[in-house]
Amino acid sequence: MLSPRWVIAHVVVLILAVVFVNLGFWQLRRLDERRLTNAVGESRFEEAPVAIEELLVGAGGDIDSLEFRRATATGVFQPEHEVLIRSQVHQGVAGFHVITPLQRADGSALLVNRGWIPLGLDEVPVSEAPPPEAEVTVVGWIRLSQQRRAVGPADPNEGRLVAMNRVDVGRVQQQVPFELDPVYISMLGEQEEGRPILAPAPAPGFEDEGSHLAYAIQWFAFAVIGVVGYLMIIRRTAKRSG
Repeated sequence: MLSPRWVIAHVVVLILAVVFVNLGFWQLRRLDERRLTNAVGESRFEEAPVAIEELLVGAGGDIDSLEFRRATATGVFQPEHEVLIRSQVHQGVAGFHVITPLQRADGSALLVNRGWIPLGLDEVPVSEAPPPEAEVTVVGWIRLSQQRRAVGPADPNEGRLVAMNRVDVGRVQQQVPFELDPVYISMLGEQEEGRPILAPAPAPGFEDEGSHLAYAIQWFAFAVIGVVGYLMIIRRTAKRSG
């Protein structure tokens, strides 16, 4: 058991066991983070809706603190400046989310996710799902501007985009003639009966904790199985040698 070959095997198994255990604890930390995020988000979502202008002023520079807050906004939709967000699924069907600017009386605007439409409606403005023409007050929950992560499709930096991969407020700002708020909102509401074309985006689901606990158990199981299996190999080898 102390020959160079076995010593190398001992070290490899020990390293793998340590790695697997650490991965398990990492998943448990991720679970704690998810639970904390859900608790904070649920607390914000339960607060009464407030005018988004008031929330933005109150937040100062801490825009992140507004995510999941319910807000109201009043203005006139500008469908000629709509954009579509790709890779959105509703009841198992692929489609887009329709993002329409809501312009206020002072000229500024807020991007509003009005809901889901099927893939065939890939031109803007979406004539099959037009917004109200008169001034309206919408209620929704605040979302932060989405940014591309380390991997994933990128949107062109220039030109007028009809469809985008994410709701990047800064990128939309490049192609509209009015100033946009740094956040956007997803409208809350029920799908209109007999009008399946436009389905409101679902409210956030804070009860979902993801698969972190399952992954943690999996990594711990790998560590136990590896160590126990290796000890059995050692025992069987020792018996044959004896």
